[in-house]
Amino acid sequence: MIRYIAKRLLLMIPIIIVTSFIIYMIFSFAPGDIVTSMKVNSKEKVEMRHKYHLDEPKVIQYFRWLKGAVKGDLGESYKLNQPVKKVINKYIWNSFYLQFISFILSVLIAIPIGVISATRKHSIIDSGFTILSLIGVSVPTFFLGLILIKIFAADLNVFPVEGMTTTGETLHGMNKILDIFYHMALPCIVLTFVNAATLIRYVRSSMLEVIKQDYMMTARAKGLKEKIIIYRHALKNAMIPLVTIFGMSIANLFTGAIITEEVFSWPGIGKLSLDAVFQRDYPLLMGINMIIVVLTFLGNLVADVLYAVVDPRIKYK
Repeated sequence: MIRYIAKRLLLMIPIIIVTSFIIYMIFSFAPGDIVTSMKVNSKEKVEMRHKYHLDEPKVIQYFRWLKGAVKGDLGESYKLNQPVKKVINKYIWNSFYLQFISFILSVLIAIPIGVISATRKHSIIDSGFTILSLIGVSVPTFFLGLILIKIFAADLNVFPVEGMTTTGETLHGMNKILDIFYHMALPCIVLTFVNAATLIRYVRSSMLEVIKQDYMMTARAKGLKEKIIIYRHALKNAMIPLVTIFGMSIANLFTGAIITEEVFSWPGIGKLSLDAVFQRDYPLLMGINMIIVVLTFLGNLVADVLYAVVDPRIKYK
């Protein structure tokens, strides 16, 4: 297993480099740059392009960036005038808190609903949960977010419209934590609903596949209670394919939800990346995208390793 992990990590290096080159070229050939949007004269624009090395060939620019990235330097944000690494570190944890809580809630909701839906296939309950999951998968997150803002923020004034903390108030300790949770409520509901809708479908499908197996009939023939059969035997085996999904969710925990964060003005990595697009802050965009790439590869690796742990039949060499 250790050799397999080491091999996968080594294979990631050239893949990440190639991916970074492709992403860098896409940004480089995009129309306009940070200097174009500046309200300065032609001479100053030339000086600014030289300052940011934008007058160099694209390939040279990329290798300059790569040289710094290898040393842990992702460059400096054009708009914020701060190291990219510092900016990302400031925002990425805001996304993590929101995504982590949403993920935990969605798992706690999806597993029991998926099990109930599978064990009562084609019943009214199953149909109801299926319709809800289809709505969660189909409805755009921004639309759902705007509905919640209209009802609970604008009309009922129960929750705040935007932000992570109350503007103009300096809170500390538990009061600050409660204030963050208060602002987190609506975006968390949106993400939980959407994530749970997807997981419900996976759990239901996996449970239906397991229930058909011969060992389930054997368990019933032995006189075991239905609850024990479902939750101790069926669910345990049904969760094995879901390990891959949980592993892939690692990247999502840190990379944020762009649309949801923008709708609720949540200061996370998703909103930061969208702002960077509009501001043509390409060093910041490169840093964010490369973190997403690395976390995605690591998530895949974790999923494969976990799959081998929960299923002894899987052997990696």
